[in-house]
Amino acid sequence: MTIQYIPPFSRAWKRMEMILFKPFNLGKWFALGFTAFLAELLRTGRGGNFQFRFSKGDLDWDEFFELPWRIIEWLSQHPIWTAVIIVGLAIAIVLFVVLAWLSSRGMFMFLDNVVHNRSLIVKPWGEFKAIGDSLFLWRLVFSIISFIISMGFMVIAFFVARNIYLSGYGFVSYLMLILAGVLIGLLLFLVIGYISMFLNNFVVPIMYKSGLMVNDAWRIFLMLFGKHVFHFILYGFFIFGLYILVVIGIVICGLITCCCGFILLMIPYIGSVLMLPVSVTFRALSLEFLEQFGDEYKIFPTGTVDSVFTTDGNMNPVV
Repeated sequence: MTIQYIPPFSRAWKRMEMILFKPFNLGKWFALGFTAFLAELLRTGRGGNFQFRFSKGDLDWDEFFELPWRIIEWLSQHPIWTAVIIVGLAIAIVLFVVLAWLSSRGMFMFLDNVVHNRSLIVKPWGEFKAIGDSLFLWRLVFSIISFIISMGFMVIAFFVARNIYLSGYGFVSYLMLILAGVLIGLLLFLVIGYISMFLNNFVVPIMYKSGLMVNDAWRIFLMLFGKHVFHFILYGFFIFGLYILVVIGIVICGLITCCCGFILLMIPYIGSVLMLPVSVTFRALSLEFLEQFGDEYKIFPTGTVDSVFTTDGNMNPVV
């Protein structure tokens, strides 16, 4: 079995062209874009921008390592603001849960539309209720676990750094601490990132194809993953490289349009519609890649003009 990366991308690209441009239908773009918007509610970062700047002289390490106790003291002295913060956090949690529920159903809606080259909303919304709710619960638990582990890592790193600082160790200790923190943080980021990618790219399609609940789909994927670890790890790097190219393309387009493109991409839903060529291509790419592992993983319908390709990636209409 030869596992390829470029040919599946080529076929995914041709599917995107057929779905979005042959023929071009603005109404289809807006309907399909809505399902893409739902699917990407918790995965898109187009509108976010966070910057943190400080110079060497701005940071007082003594004050920094006393920050948690200063925050606790401030909260105890301002009960009204404490209540406002607690309510704000509660609202944020509720909003996150709602968005996770919507996007879980939306992932199957968008997948179904890409597979069958259509732009339905109401029908797939009801059709994928059971597996959508199963996916939602799994993602919710996974998010909670990821948050706890990430926060635990930051808390441990903070107190270890504080103890080293207060103990008066030298530069080498600081350097070793930074390197260890970076390596552990990078490993944590990679593990969480790969799990999320495997879920969206492969587990969701397996659930969609067989109507399985999320744990059963994970079991099937993990058996496949155990036989082809290298190929799936390399797939992650391949996807990461493609995303870098997408970001470069967005920057170029934004600059050419005098930043008007950036503004449009930051508008919810409109940004999803404009990014449909990317979203459809990546959605189709995961399916094309998965199909290489056997007929049991084939998801695109066979025997139709819109789904049959020759081995070189060209359209091959069935008579």
